[in-house]
Amino acid sequence: MVSSPLLLSSPLLSFLSSPLHQSVKLIKFADDTTLIGLISNGDKTAYRREVAQLVSWCGHNNLQLNAQKTVEMIVDFRKVTAPLPPLALMDSPITIADSFRFLGTTITRDLKWEPTISSLIKKAQQRMFFLRKLRKLKLPPRMLAQFYTAIIESVLTSSITVWYAGATARDRLRLQRVVRAAEKVIGCRLPSIQDLYISRTRRRAGQITADPSHPGHGLFSPLPSGRRLRSIRTKTSRYMNSFFPSAIRLLNTK
Repeated sequence: MVSSPLLLSSPLLSFLSSPLHQSVKLIKFADDTTLIGLISNGDKTAYRREVAQLVSWCGHNNLQLNAQKTVEMIVDFRKVTAPLPPLALMDSPITIADSFRFLGTTITRDLKWEPTISSLIKKAQQRMFFLRKLRKLKLPPRMLAQFYTAIIESVLTSSITVWYAGATARDRLRLQRVVRAAEKVIGCRLPSIQDLYISRTRRRAGQITADPSHPGHGLFSPLPSGRRLRSIRTKTSRYMNSFFPSAIRLLNTK
């Protein structure tokens, strides 16, 4: 069975009902709605039906979809692919994008994280200017460290549990360089990016295991001994470095 996920992202007031088919997921946050469809064996019926249902729901609830702000992204790693027919909303063609921003994280069709990491590093470096200004004003190291944690570290670690395990060694080094630069300005040791990733992943995994209603709760399955979790079988490094397999490996190495 071959499959390719499609993502349709549109700004929309999120009062929508649940999707009709299990192969389609509807993610809603504030005024952003993202529709994810899994296309198996070239069967796009469920995905297209869900898009039509979305358009119909909006029409009946006096909401207008903006086709110009709606994009579709196709994720397909097969060697031989067939072009999909274009999608249209209210007779307006939808742009097929190579990437789109979802809640501040850039998702690309090859599922690589370099664009996201580069964006975070750029923001953090811009904020380093204010850290240096505060040092010139003779702020004590404790307050500089607090500023770094709130203003710079928070940017560097945005969605870190999602992308860090799949980041390249070069990108991880680039992230750590920002931390080292801040250490020189403040004059004290700061938590490394890897340590922050480990602590936050373990904390997030602990929250999921403690919440039976979470969709990923069942993935944290204990072995008969009860001391370790059952590893998730992965066929690609891309899947192996995603959140759930990585989190289980970290919990098993405690």
